[in-house]
Parts: sequence; structure tokens; C-alpha cells
Amino acid sequence: MHFAGRTIMKIGFIGLGNVGGKLACSLLRNSLDLTVRDIDHELAEPFLADGARWAGSPAEMAAACDYVITCLPSPSACSTVMEGEDGILSAIRHGSIWAEMSTTDAEEVRRMARLVEEKGAHAIDCPVSGGCHRAATGNISIFAGCDRSTFERALPVLTTLGRQVLHTGGVGSASILKVMTNYLATANLVSLAEALTTMKAAGMDLATTYKAIRISSGNSFVHETESQVILNGSRDINFTMDLVLKDVGLFDQIAADKGVPLALSPLLVDLFREAVAAYGPRELSPNIIRRYEEPAGLDVRAPGFPSEIVDDEPEEPGHEVTASRG
Repeated sequence: MHFAGRTIMKIGFIGLGNVGGKLACSLLRNSLDLTVRDIDHELAEPFLADGARWAGSPAEMAAACDYVITCLPSPSACSTVMEGEDGILSAIRHGSIWAEMSTTDAEEVRRMARLVEEKGAHAIDCPVSGGCHRAATGNISIFAGCDRSTFERALPVLTTLGRQVLHTGGVGSASILKVMTNYLATANLVSLAEALTTMKAAGMDLATTYKAIRISSGNSFVHETESQVILNGSRDINFTMDLVLKDVGLFDQIAADKGVPLALSPLLVDLFREAVAAYGPRELSPNIIRRYEEPAGLDVRAPGFPSEIVDDEPEEPGHEVTASRG
């Protein structure tokens, strides 16, 4: 693999959680030279056993790597890693790339990008979409916000991490699109929770209900994945209610800042704020169905559905996709 005409020797990855760990695995699986770091050292141990190196600090990683990736749960966590003592900004190398793969606030990532550029390095926001099961196989989609030259330099790494890579425009554009897609997925999740609970109350067979949605105009990616773990009862998609609230809140703030009078988004923010208070911030997001099950005295489960979603498609080489402009 080449990086602006020279071999990429070292890639750094900070944040080995539900999504980040799976993305980092794709780099290691494809034999890239990888250095890792996480606030929880135990999360790094499988990577170290497979040949990755450990960075003692974000600064140590930035000083050693050509390409530093962060995948963290919040803008504040990213700020700490970037601007804190021994942070990335204290040691980032001239000409290197910082890639922010978190789902984050566009204005904050633009602010951070300016600081990176002041150091003579390059910035890209490149959040992913498609679920943890696709992150695990390298088949996830990636949005990439940066100038075109940085995009082309970053593309070999991005196409190792994901299957479809879309250049969305300048820094921050990818983050705006990502919270929009998470808003749409959340609206779909809540409508499915309402639909499944109502069908249970109406006496419908839930396996038949699932299939009816699956073959109809009501079908969606969220139904094909999250409805299955809802009906199984595990409700596990490696995503929690606090993250939903963060992402939908970011989308809602964009609309408010632009003067768009939304109706549905504020309701979703309130719904998940109440759910976090009732069930806890780390409750799995598909358990929003509890908001409907429990008052109705229903158990919306059915046999024959998997406890987790596994990507059964083989890993394929990634590629750039482009928007059709007529």
C-alpha cells in the first residue's frame, strides 16, 4: 500500500470500542503496520497479541505514525486525546494525516482540523455507516470530508477499512451527513418498535409480521437488522441509548442552527432523553421497544431470530463511490 508515493509504514488507531475495535481489526487483518491505544488497555491486548504495537500516549503515536485515526464516543473525548497533555497535536508530524472516524459535531471537527493544519498535517472526518457487523468484515460504508488531494492520499487506508467510500466535500461535511443518517435510522427504529408492539397486541404472529414488513414497501436496513435482535430478545447491536441521544441531538442542533422547524426530530430527542433516564445511558438502543412493551404488558419476542447480526457477505476490496449529477 502506498501513501502519496511512498510506502505507509505506520498507522495509529485510538479508540478500540464497539466500532473502533472492529475497524482496527480490518487494518491488522490486511497486514498493515498498526499501533493502537485505548483508555482501557485490556481492549488492546488482542491486537498486541496479533502483532500491533502499543502507544504509551497519543503524542507517542502521533510522533511515530504517518496516519493517525481516532474513533471515540464524544467530541469531548476527542478533544482530550487531541489537545490534552501528551495529546496528538503536541507531536503530530508534518505531512501526516489525522482521520476522525467518530460520529461527532461538524463544527468541533472543523476546529480540530484547523489546529491539525497549523501543524502542517492534514485532516479528514470519515465516520462510518452500516453497523458493527459490517465494520467487522470491512464491508462498512465510509463518508470522507476533506480536500480532494487529502482524500486521494487517504483512500488506500479508507478502502481497507470499508467497501464504499464517498467523498462528501470539505472537512465537516461527512459528520453532518453521518448524524443525518443516524437520525433516519433512529426514526425507523422507533417506528418499528411501535409497529411490532402494535402487531403483538393485535394478535398477529410476529414471524409473519417480520416477513410482511421484509417483502413490503415498509422494509428497510434497520428492519432487516434491528428487528431481528428485537424479536430474539437480545436487542444487541452494540449501540446504546446515550449514543443515539448524542447523534439525534447533533442532527436536531443543525436544524435549529439553520432555522429549519422540525417536528419529528425534537420528539425523538425527548423520547431518548426519557429512555436514558428510565433505563440508563448504556441500555441497548433497540430496547426503546420497552417504552411500548412495558405499559402494554407485552413481550415482543419470537423464536427463530438471531441474537446478533453477522455480515455473511465476503470481504471485498473497497472503492470510491460518487454522487450522480445527471
